Amino acid sequence: MNEELSFIIDSTKELMAKAITHLEKEFKNIRAGKASPAMLGSVTVDYYGAQTPLSQVANVGTMDAHTITVQPWEKNMLHEIEKAIMIANLGFNPMNNGEMVIINVPVLTEERRKQLSKQAKAEAETAKVSIRNDRREAMNEIKKTDASEDMKTNAEVDIQNLTDKYIEIVDEHYKIKDQEIMKV
Repeated sequence: MNEELSFIIDSTKELMAKAITHLEKEFKNIRAGKASPAMLGSVTVDYYGAQTPLSQVANVGTMDAHTITVQPWEKNMLHEIEKAIMIANLGFNPMNNGEMVIINVPVLTEERRKQLSKQAKAEAETAKVSIRNDRREAMNEIKKTDASEDMKTNAEVDIQNLTDKYIEIVDEHYKIKDQEIMKV
């Protein structure tokens, strides 16, 4: 196969894999009832004037299935951490016991589960759109090459097969996440 076509296929595969990686990251932010340090992954704290990820100013862990603990490395950061968790608008109510911040993760209501399922579905659709855009760009690049028509056709088939494979992966990820969200 033409070197240029191989490059297009490889780079498209890489872009589609990045869409899956992004989807997995977004799914980690959608909580499914069980407490996880990843739920606070998007929280940034005002650390001496600089916005710093929570994981860089404190140890984040879980006590049990419904409790997240945040142990700051500097005690004077307790109030800043509490404030940052509230500002992040994750639906948590942090409590400070003087040593650490404790967050009770409430059990999800049926209505909230449905909202989270819709959010997960939207993220999956975004990933599919990204994959389809990658396919479209690859197809346009293939048309611009000076390879033979047979080689172009074969490359287009390869791109379509990649697209189908990655769309299937997105659907599988969504199915797993949806089951996780809806499980009481």
